[in-house]
Amino acid sequence: MRILVSGLGGHMGQEVALLAREGFRGAELTAGVDFLGYQDPSVPCASSFDDAETDVDVVVDFSHHSCTKELLDFCVKNSLPLVLATTGQTEEELAAIHEAAKKIPLFFAANYSMGIAILTELAQWVASAMPEAEIEIIEKHHDRKVDAPSGTALALAEAIREVRPGAELHRGRDGYGKRTKTEIGLHAIRMGNIVGEHEIMIGTPNQTITLKHEAHSRALFAEGALAAAEFVRKQGPGLYDMKSLLAR
Repeated sequence: MRILVSGLGGHMGQEVALLAREGFRGAELTAGVDFLGYQDPSVPCASSFDDAETDVDVVVDFSHHSCTKELLDFCVKNSLPLVLATTGQTEEELAAIHEAAKKIPLFFAANYSMGIAILTELAQWVASAMPEAEIEIIEKHHDRKVDAPSGTALALAEAIREVRPGAELHRGRDGYGKRTKTEIGLHAIRMGNIVGEHEIMIGTPNQTITLKHEAHSRALFAEGALAAAEFVRKQGPGLYDMKSLLAR
């Protein structure tokens, strides 16, 4: 599986390159694109998609959402499957993603952790099986993270709400008053160098189920992206995500 990494010089681009060089999921680092001019002595790396290598099996993007249009045009023009791992797209860019997915296989997810994808599925299953249970989500990250709660914690809560119609998100807890039965509590902790932890507590007065995922390295996102690449290159045009990958 020949890989072109878009954003090759970035932190996550380098993580993908490292795993591809090790042959993870049958990947082979073949080429790169980096708008900031990064050069790799082992593979051709273009500074724009105009000069990018096209003899590849799949493109993995960890660049920046501002590159979305050029990236999509390149992949559609060359009929290349795409794993899009950048976030923060504008409404216009999101519309372009959906349009491109009509022509090429396009994998698009906010979080490429296989563990988080599995955690999400488990949380939905337990929340549905125990409709009377109360739910609290606790997330922990390093002290440099600026958003709280994390995007992953919010995504977990929204996934649970899919099987809990009427549930309301309650960020933190302060003041005076009883917990409502319909709320999903979200709590954020910022400390030291914690890479990322997400814990979901689902409990009744008589029992509690705790689901937890711990990230030890950001390399886990590169693992997920290459798993997605292996999957999407075998698909027809369409928009795919981590749920698609787990359902295969």
